[in-house]
Amino acid sequence: MKENCGGKERLKQIQYENLLPMEIEKRSFEIISEELVRRGIRLDQELEPVIKRVIHTTADFEYAETLAFSPDSVGHAMRAIRDGACIVTDTRMVMSGINKKALAKYGGKVYNFILDEDAAEFAKKNQTTRSAACMDKAAGLNVPLVFAIGNAPTALIRLCELIQEGRICPKLVIGVPVGFVNVEYAKELILHTDVPYIVARGRKGGSNVAAAICNAILYRMDETRGR
Repeated sequence: MKENCGGKERLKQIQYENLLPMEIEKRSFEIISEELVRRGIRLDQELEPVIKRVIHTTADFEYAETLAFSPDSVGHAMRAIRDGACIVTDTRMVMSGINKKALAKYGGKVYNFILDEDAAEFAKKNQTTRSAACMDKAAGLNVPLVFAIGNAPTALIRLCELIQEGRICPKLVIGVPVGFVNVEYAKELILHTDVPYIVARGRKGGSNVAAAICNAILYRMDETRGR
C-alpha cells in the first residue's frame, strides 16, 4: 500500500504534455537540447543531428561522448547517397528501421541478404555467421555502398577483412553492434581503417542506433523535413 502511495507522489512530480503526434518529435529534440546544455555538452554542428537522433532513439546521453566520427564522415555519406549509394545492413531489424522512401529519392536501396539461401550456405561452409556472409555477398554489388552494422560484430570484422583485401571500399561504415563478445574489438578494427566511419565505442549500440544514424543523415539532406 505504501508503495502505491509513493507511486502516486512520483506521478504528481511528472509533467504531462498534451501534444499532437507531429509535435512530439520536435518537443523531444528540444528536451534533448536543454539537457545537453545542463550537462555542459556542446556538439559539433556537423555531427549534432546524428548524435541527437541517436539520443532520441535510445534516451541515452552517453552517446554524446562515445560516438566517434572520422573527418567529414557525414559529408562523405551525403555525397555518396546523392550519387545513388545503397545501404547494406547486417540484420533485417536495421533494414526495417531505415527510411527507404527518403533513400529512394536519390536512387538508393537498402540491402540485407541474411535470409538468402546462398548466404546461409556460405555461412555454414565457412563456419561463420549469416551476418558475416552478407558482407561477402555485398562485395558483389557494383554500386557505391554504405554499411550499417548494428548487431553482429562478426559482420564488422568480416567487413574489415574485405576492406583490407581490396574487395570493398565503403563510402561509410556505421559500426554500432551491441553486446559483450568481440564487440569492442570489431569497432576498434574499423577505427583503424582508411574508410569513413561512425562508430559507437564500447559495448553499446544496436539495430535501432544503426537505423537512427542512417535516418539522421537522410533527414539532414531533406531541407523540407519538418516544414
